[in-house]
Amino acid sequence: MCPNNIQGVKIKNFIQLTRHFALLALVCAAPGFVAAQPRAAFDTADIAQRAAALETKLIAWRRDIHEHPELGEQETRTAALVAAHLRALGMEVRTGVGVTGVVAVLKGGKPGPVVALRADMDALPVKEAVALPFASTARGKNKGVDVDVMHACGHDAHVAILMATAELLAGMREQIPGTVKFIFQPAEEGPSLFTPDGSQIWGAKRMLAEGAFDNPKPAAVFGLHITSSLPAGRIAYRSGTLMAGADELHITVNGKQTHGAQPHAGVDPIVASAQIIMGLQTVVSRQINPSKGPAVVTIGVINGGSRFNIIPDKVQMSGTLRFIDDEVGTQLRERVAKTASLIAQSSGATADTKIVEIYAPTINPEGMTERALPSLRAAAENGVIVMQAAAGGSEDFSEFAKAVPGFFFFLGVTPKDKPTATAAPNHSPAFFVDESALIVGVRALSALALNFLVAER
Repeated sequence: MCPNNIQGVKIKNFIQLTRHFALLALVCAAPGFVAAQPRAAFDTADIAQRAAALETKLIAWRRDIHEHPELGEQETRTAALVAAHLRALGMEVRTGVGVTGVVAVLKGGKPGPVVALRADMDALPVKEAVALPFASTARGKNKGVDVDVMHACGHDAHVAILMATAELLAGMREQIPGTVKFIFQPAEEGPSLFTPDGSQIWGAKRMLAEGAFDNPKPAAVFGLHITSSLPAGRIAYRSGTLMAGADELHITVNGKQTHGAQPHAGVDPIVASAQIIMGLQTVVSRQINPSKGPAVVTIGVINGGSRFNIIPDKVQMSGTLRFIDDEVGTQLRERVAKTASLIAQSSGATADTKIVEIYAPTINPEGMTERALPSLRAAAENGVIVMQAAAGGSEDFSEFAKAVPGFFFFLGVTPKDKPTATAAPNHSPAFFVDESALIVGVRALSALALNFLVAER
């Protein structure tokens, strides 16, 4: 609810007053509201014109990648397409970073700092349910299992947007005061070739370990994610925690097998597992300080037993932990393991808990957010809004943003005549992208890179 006056608001000086009005205007603006834009370091009309000239290529790239999706660490076709394009633009290109990742360097015509732009390339084990002429019919292997494959999260759009951004910036090479590094990352959704056990790394972590940010190291990194929760062309952002951290949770409950008619002769891991699942729900509600922000403990898989009249010796379950505060993440890990162990002991069973730390929270520092806003406002065609709460989803862009200051934002792709409340979400077999929004992503990433380089000189 937006106030209609500021009576009683205490502002110490003119600078604070100016910031107050700026924030108030952004939060209270109706959809489509466009405020007066600050002067950009680069001509926004020129960026828009250059982006528009690439739109046909942009859409063609996205459709080609969508029709040929590849799972994490198997993105060989996509990586080859990207590498060939970047080499044709005259960039220094390194392939095979983090298994299938691509890193390219565009040196500007003027000396200056280094900035990085990132896109993820992998698809999901999902069967497409959208009737498109370029719909995926691809099959693949996910950890040894034959599956359908689809770009159900929009990474095909991310790759195409960054490919177009690379071409736009390459065309401005002589004007660029510094260097732009392009990061095309595999396995953001996780690897498809093995089951994580905590000792292996993938995605952003693996790319960084293999030197993605070396020679030269960027001073900042920018990225985006498309979403069906916003209308096409609208941009959403948040200062502070934008997306939750995530862990992968595995619990094995060990009992003693017996006949179903003689439960007293064994130890029932199914009953113990049921009690553990219920007990885990109290970890957040009774053991975590709510002022530290929301947290989630979810069990999504449970397997145990082979026949209706046999009590098995083992039950396995898997789930996820979500949190927006790293301290809460640490507490969740400790208390989930303790809760599972003690509940299992109460029935004579044991519980082995394994937690794989997948993603840290994605955080936009306040300073990076303030610097990014003029570029976002200039790029958006359907308004820029501020998110009032962090998203529960997670992103390993957070790893890049831990290495150097980062900024991440969302771009809407739901057709403007469709309600976002009923649009199929990311990861759905019915996920749909309004391709008119993609050019907004090109304008935004191009402006973010150029304006950051100018400001840092």
